[in-house]
Amino acid sequence: MANVLVMVTVSTAGHCRQACRTRTIGSVGTFTVIFEIGDPAGRRFGSLEALVDTGAAYTVVPAPILEALGVERHATARFVLADGRTVELDLGQTWVRLQGNSVITLVVFGEPDARALLGAYTLEGVRLAPDPINRRLVPVPSVLAACAGP
Repeated sequence: MANVLVMVTVSTAGHCRQACRTRTIGSVGTFTVIFEIGDPAGRRFGSLEALVDTGAAYTVVPAPILEALGVERHATARFVLADGRTVELDLGQTWVRLQGNSVITLVVFGEPDARALLGAYTLEGVRLAPDPINRRLVPVPSVLAACAGP
């Protein structure tokens, strides 16, 4: 196992934001799941096997699959890969269905031969969390924080 610093820069409409995280590569807790990726209208879906990767912020799907579903590119993000290379990839939004839950989520247009990754942003949206011991996704309650008024 190796720890790798991953930095992501997201730009939309001239605004930039950076986030850094430490990611463990080769963890014994990783596993795969089948999920459905849909078109932006939520009418057509296809099944994909994806690595559950909570170290990844966003879900990555090979670009040809997203293009075939009509997903539009709306932003570009710079990603630092585990081997130190920096790449710029496009982001879009589309439907994901997983274990009976559906959500419109951010997706990264991955390289044509990229393995699909299911990232934390999507998992939070469908209210599921990884159980790395049993290698499965489990439901989590939705929590709203209330602010007390004067």
